[in-house]
Amino acid sequence: MSNDWTLRPIEPKDDTAVASIIRTVMPEFGASGPGFAIHDTEVDTMSTAYSRPRHAYFVVEQEGRVLGGAGIAPLAGGDPSVCELRKMYFLKEVRGRGVGERLLRRCLDFAREAGYRLCYLETLTGMDQAQKLYERLGFGRIPQAMGNTGHFGCNRFYTLDLSRPSPPTK
Repeated sequence: MSNDWTLRPIEPKDDTAVASIIRTVMPEFGASGPGFAIHDTEVDTMSTAYSRPRHAYFVVEQEGRVLGGAGIAPLAGGDPSVCELRKMYFLKEVRGRGVGERLLRRCLDFAREAGYRLCYLETLTGMDQAQKLYERLGFGRIPQAMGNTGHFGCNRFYTLDLSRPSPPTK
């Protein structure tokens, strides 16, 4: 597979593909039961859910096929200066090719542009490749969940001070 990906904001035509990716990837990591984002009501209508102010969801596409995505939104039940990195998932065929870093950097740029000061994320044991990426880009692990996401199945939590620039691209 070549590296000619397009990174763009989600559109309504992408909703079915993004929902399918979320429902395919999460069970790979044991994240299909209660307390995981797979059950969030927004999964089927991501373009609508992320069309509000201070929300953004980006997809990665190649030759017209959506291969993954990630978004930024205010942290539910949290300080309005804190955003959450949400639903960052990729099909197996695109993992490990640098697209996750590119997409994460775009999400963090949006978060800074939207005026957030802190970015929070939740993940779980087993999503090791993603956690290495988060740490490489400056996220630090914190001991407990923030806000009210409803994702009680997650057991790893990270934050990033958005006032600091991201490390240079490798």
